[in-house]
Formats: sequence, C-alpha cells, structure tokens
Amino acid sequence: MTTLTANVNHAPAWRVDDELKKFGNWLLIWVLLANIGFVAMWFSGAPPRHMDIVYAGLIGLVVKRMPFIVRYLSFVGILTFSSLKFVGGLFNLDMSSLLYSLQFFAEIKPANSVDYIAGAIAILFVMILAWKLLRRDSNFARPMLIVGAAIMVISLAAVDMWMGQDMRGHYFRAAPEGAVFGSATGDSGFAARANGKRHLVLIVVEAMGVPKDNPDMSKLLFAPLLDNPAVQSRYEFKRGTAPYYNSTTAGEIRELCGRWGDYYELLDRKDEKCLPAALGRKGYDTLAMHSFTASFFKREKWYPNIGFAKREFGPDMMKAGAEKCGGVFPGACDRQIPKQIAAKLKAAKQPTFLYWLTLNSHLPVPSGLNLNVDNCERVSVLLKTEFPQICRQFAIYHDIQTALASEIAGADFPDADILLVGDHMPPYFDRHHRTQFDPGHVPWLYLRRKDEADKGVAPR
Repeated sequence: MTTLTANVNHAPAWRVDDELKKFGNWLLIWVLLANIGFVAMWFSGAPPRHMDIVYAGLIGLVVKRMPFIVRYLSFVGILTFSSLKFVGGLFNLDMSSLLYSLQFFAEIKPANSVDYIAGAIAILFVMILAWKLLRRDSNFARPMLIVGAAIMVISLAAVDMWMGQDMRGHYFRAAPEGAVFGSATGDSGFAARANGKRHLVLIVVEAMGVPKDNPDMSKLLFAPLLDNPAVQSRYEFKRGTAPYYNSTTAGEIRELCGRWGDYYELLDRKDEKCLPAALGRKGYDTLAMHSFTASFFKREKWYPNIGFAKREFGPDMMKAGAEKCGGVFPGACDRQIPKQIAAKLKAAKQPTFLYWLTLNSHLPVPSGLNLNVDNCERVSVLLKTEFPQICRQFAIYHDIQTALASEIAGADFPDADILLVGDHMPPYFDRHHRTQFDPGHVPWLYLRRKDEADKGVAPR
C-alpha cells in the first residue's frame, strides 16, 4: 500500500515536468528564435515590431499541436513576414507597397551590400535551426502555462515598444488623411518661373535628408554650390524644407504632380495637372532622366503619363559617356551627369524642363565599385570618424554638386533656374546614423538665375 501511494503521488510531478519541457521548447522557438535576430538590433536601432511578436506568439499557440510540416511552414511564414515588414519599415514602405516592389528585385544587386548578405545568412541560419528545433514536442496544454506564454509574448512586445520609443516617426511614414501638403517646386517659387525665358532644371537627390541638430552636417549639405564664388555671382540662393511621406516614387509625385500619392494610379491614366504636362502646354520641351533602368518602378510607363515627352535612363547615359557605378542599384555614375545636362540645355531649341532623379546615394552606399567614396574624409574628417556611412553618402552629394557647379558657373551655360531637393530621409538601419536626420522633412536648395534672365531674352 505504501508503495502504491508513493507512485500515485509521484505521477503528477512527472506530468508537470513534461509540460514544462514542452513549454520551454515552445518558448525557445516562438518567442526566442522567431525574434532573436530582431531583438539583437534593439540597441543599434530598428523599426518597431511589437505586433509581429504578438502574431508569432499567436500562430505558435495555434499550430503547436499540428504536424511538423505545418509548424515549420508557419514559422517560415511569420519569419518571412517579419523580415519583409522590417525592410519596409527601413524604407518607409507599407507591406502592400513592398510586395508590389518585389517584382523589381531582379534588377538590383543586393550581393553588393555586406548588410544584405549578412541579413540573408542570418535568416537562413534561423530557418535551418527551426527545422531541427520544431521536431521537439511543444504541445503543452496546462492552462496556467498558456497564460504564461501569453505573458511572455506580451512582455517582449512591450519591451520592443519601449526600446523604440525615441524613434517614433522614423518608420512607416504614410501620408495621413488631411496631411498638410508642401513641396520644393511649389514653396520655392520654381514652378512659377515658367514664362519661357529660361530653362528649368529639377534634380531630386536620392536619400538626401535634413540634418538634425548637426550644424557641421547642415553646412556641408550644399557647400559645393553655396560656397562657389562663380555660382554665387550668377544665382540667388533660397533654402527650405518640405515634408515627405513614403519612398522615392512618392517623392517624385510630390514634386512633379503637387500632391501626396504614388505612381500606381498613373500606370494606366494621364495626369494633366502634373508639372511636366503643364509646362509642355506652355511650350517647354520636357525631358526626364534617371540614372537607373527604365523598367524599375515602371518609370517608362508613367513618366509619359505625367507629361514627359522624352526620357533617358542609365543605359542611355552610359552610351552618352557616363561610367557605370556599382552598388545595390548599379547604374550610371551621377557625378558625370551634370555634364550631359549642360550639353542638352546648350543644344536646346526651345525652353526646356529637365528633370533628373539621381541614383548612387541610395543606401547602403558600399565602398569601392567606382563610387569614389573610399576617401570620404576629403568631405569631412569628422564624418569619416563619427558617421562613416553618412560620410560616404555625403561624398556622393559633394561629387554631384561639384560637377553641377562646374557646369552652371560656365559663361556658356544657358539661362536656367535649378532646384535640388531630397526625396526622403536617408533610411539608415542603425539609430546612430538614422537619428542624425529629421524624420519628417527633406531639404531643398533653389538656384534662381539672376536678373539678366528676366530681360526677355529666350534661353540660349
């Protein structure tokens, strides 16, 4: 009888231990493994993902009693979703925009970025480890342990929210209902100067943001133009900022069409209110230039629909003499395009609206690959020391503006107003670099040709 009693009393303890083991297996997979890669980036900075943590926990609870293959595919699915949402957060894209953009993946070269390679290896490693760990039994059933699982998931989500509290506003920037509109083309007075007496040049600079609480960086941003005596003698300067939402194509619509939006609605219809179309009706020739491919984000389709009569892209620019620059988005070297712009305006037979979207400063900016960024200390020793990624990007800005200054300061450069503006802030991965920029605005610099262009003489 004594022996029987001891065995009966021992049975519940054995079941509790077994349940705890299953519970531990579940936590290892759906709380730790599903989130460890993202948690590791808390201290460097990352988009908020508290809801992704909750989704992973809920899915883990639902599938814990299902066959291995269902659990594994569910894990891969939530990891893929979290990774895509993370990338979307970095580049201010919602999930629908990011998924739509995946069709263009074949046109980019992520292997040129160490960051992307490291990320891909980490994701692959997690998937392989999950294949092994998910074979363990994690089907615990004790109600208190289910409550404990929920507490663990919610607690991790709360910590994620707390860790990212100083980065609110830096990610997932979609234009809210009723958002006040602003643009460089409108606020600067650039568009209003279209009276046929001068050319108009609009340059949207990839990933150029407003430096925040950094006077040295603010001074460097447009220094090659502002500090050039020859440019000063021919142009009046006006600086400002414009609000931005989403990514590059939304920035293009902001400046070219004077509204919030993106290019999707322009693939199958025209918008006669956009600046190129309006200028075309005023007798301007309209030319769009982009240093990458025509098919990327289908610019060959929607550029004509907003009024660009002519288009040139990376291959055309390289055929005209520009070198190829590498990176995740390999294309024509931006520093060599101002020379081509000058040649086009000098040969123009009528007033011209020329639009150029740059490329090489798209993040991440790697070393080498003919980008001329390895010696970025030529721009700023301080940036090289404290913000090496920003230093490489500023080196590209510097080269573009130096080349532009050289052309527009020439005595034979035609009368033209020139406007430079960023599309969105630089979407740096880490907090150290990302917080150096205003999360809600982009800078612009307007070079207004001085009064001799107002005497009624048509552009040369």
